[in-house]
Amino acid sequence: MLSRTADNLYWLARYIERADNSARILDAANRLTAMPVAYAGSSNEWESAVSATGKLAEFRTLYPEANAVTVVDYLGFSKANPSSIRMCLETARSNARAVRSALTAVMWEAINGAWLDLRKFDRGKAFDRAGLDAFLSFVKEAALRLDGSAYRTMLRTDAYWFFKLGVMIERADSTARILDVKYHVLLPENAQVGGSLDYFQWSSILRTVSAVTAYHWVYRESLKPWLVADLLMLNAQMPRSLASCYDSIVETLDLIARAYGRQGPAQRLARSIRTGLANVDITQIFQRGLHESLIDFIDQNGRLGAAVAEQYLS
Repeated sequence: MLSRTADNLYWLARYIERADNSARILDAANRLTAMPVAYAGSSNEWESAVSATGKLAEFRTLYPEANAVTVVDYLGFSKANPSSIRMCLETARSNARAVRSALTAVMWEAINGAWLDLRKFDRGKAFDRAGLDAFLSFVKEAALRLDGSAYRTMLRTDAYWFFKLGVMIERADSTARILDVKYHVLLPENAQVGGSLDYFQWSSILRTVSAVTAYHWVYRESLKPWLVADLLMLNAQMPRSLASCYDSIVETLDLIARAYGRQGPAQRLARSIRTGLANVDITQIFQRGLHESLIDFIDQNGRLGAAVAEQYLS
């Protein structure tokens, strides 16, 4: 496969996953701001939503404050933000058009249909609660359709592996960022860990990644911060966990290596990151510092993306 084709498939997947992640973050912020102040707390949930995407500094140069209008505009529609939902879908479609022959008909229909349906949503409609709910549901369903169509219809060749690799690297990054923002932004300094505020905010994080039911199936007890972190970082049964993402990344990179006849830095780095996740428990992570552990992971995940690009996509 041409590196240009692999690059387009990889970034098509990453941009769709990024749009889905932004929609989930906005949905969590929207839920929390709808709660009574006693439960939602005094922190700015809209600002934390931007922080979870790693774009807070850039946001502050464009908008005077973080509120429902400015954050939905920035994360949902702004052309000044290359990672806004609108720009992600537009860029994903451009990548899909460039490799139309590498996609199945169902995949093309899923991404092209999502891009056409996006025109039904304008900034004004998305600002009221019902409009925002409809918009976020549309984005999440569009991502599911593309992900499902790829899983069901693509041949298990290098085209599928580069697509899957993009999904998993982006998903790992988003899960780590969501957890880090909860730990540092959502919980006020004078709030009680394990209190009602803490419960509803950790619950919103689980809802963001569709993991409330999974949490109760695995742990069978009330929400505890260290167990939420354990589920989303170290539990390989949870599809969005860091451990699960890296199991898939290592497997996919090994398939690519066998197809092309050689290993490289990307395979070695991915195995090193997975080994690090397998050889630590959540107590050690909290003793070191959850924030420090997550920032270190985000940095390693970024270096893996760079290694993949240098090894295969340049």
